Amino acid sequence: MKKIVSMFLAVMMIATLLVGCGGKKTSGSDAASSDFKVGAIYINSQSDTAGYTFAHHNGITKAMDKLGLSKENLYIVDNVAEDYTAVSNAIDTLAGKGCKIIFGISFGYIDAFNDAAAKDEYADIVFSHATGYMSNDKNFNNYFGRIYQARYLAGIAAGLKSLEIGNNKIGYVSAWGTEYAETCSGINGFALGAMSVNPDATVTVKKISTWGDEALERQAAEYLLTTEGCGIVAQHCDSAQPQLVAQEQNAFGCGYNSDMSVQAPKAHLTAPVWNWDVYYALAIKTAMEDKDNFMSVVGNYYGGLKEGFVDISPITDNCAAGTQECIDLAKELMINGSWDVFSGVKLSFVNDNGTWTVEKTDDALVTNDGTQVVAAGGASVEDGVITGSMNYYVQGVTEK
Repeated sequence: MKKIVSMFLAVMMIATLLVGCGGKKTSGSDAASSDFKVGAIYINSQSDTAGYTFAHHNGITKAMDKLGLSKENLYIVDNVAEDYTAVSNAIDTLAGKGCKIIFGISFGYIDAFNDAAAKDEYADIVFSHATGYMSNDKNFNNYFGRIYQARYLAGIAAGLKSLEIGNNKIGYVSAWGTEYAETCSGINGFALGAMSVNPDATVTVKKISTWGDEALERQAAEYLLTTEGCGIVAQHCDSAQPQLVAQEQNAFGCGYNSDMSVQAPKAHLTAPVWNWDVYYALAIKTAMEDKDNFMSVVGNYYGGLKEGFVDISPITDNCAAGTQECIDLAKELMINGSWDVFSGVKLSFVNDNGTWTVEKTDDALVTNDGTQVVAAGGASVEDGVITGSMNYYVQGVTEK
């Protein structure tokens, strides 16, 4: 019996040592990771299959997967309107779940996020707000990107298609117009891209005065294609409705936020898209491993094509010949930093027996009322203008 007891104790001791030293037991950092909870507040549903909320949700879940975090660690409050009380309640809910970083994806969440970050009881939570401009030096940042660069590339696709179909009128369904620099800079970037390949192209904006309303998005697209006679419709709104309308009317379109060729395979050309996981992986990893230095490590994030944060979806067979070649040429200039969209230098593309080249020409950046913004040959407007104070349309853009 003593031998049996001794053997049992020995086996238990060895087992304890193996657990303590072996690779299968969760390490301290892994244990912290497994307990780390991420919160997110969405303007639309986490079940969306395309559009803005879909892109954010896909980015967060993809980032968590990269970091080895279970989907059970993600807590979501979705369909939250841009209402201070509603957002504050959602924050309280996620904080109550133990979330250590909370993402808010809509501009109108800004005040509630700013106030929550200042509360003593939430000092150990990182608050990260998309598309806004407020922040502090401890636990509250904002994140956005150079989506105007991707919109310029999509504009190239639309401009070449407008030449192919013989219709210079391009429509644009937009949540807002010049009220927000986010929408305004995107419209301008897209228009400049279209005019780089079709100098006669015009862009007509139909504003719906809300970030997302499928019925209004559909109505605006129908107006642009029927009443205004546009042959292509682009968009800055949440759903794929403008692309669906384009397909129904045998027209073409550029979506937004996700590859909408799934919804409109016969109409879709390409879409400016966000690789949100690039930012979300950085933010979650930093909040998890170095929260006290979050603002110095991550800060207010503003990435572009160079960082892989923005891009366009793969062009479809609906695009005109030369589309990929022209896009690649413009994209390389933006990635290497030798040119940017809102400068006093315009791009044009030359096709020499199937070989495409890009040419730069000094040309002032001018608004649609004739005001010069950047002199010919001048450097691009500052980031603060693109994200905060741009409130004009460039030549060739009108709003209905």
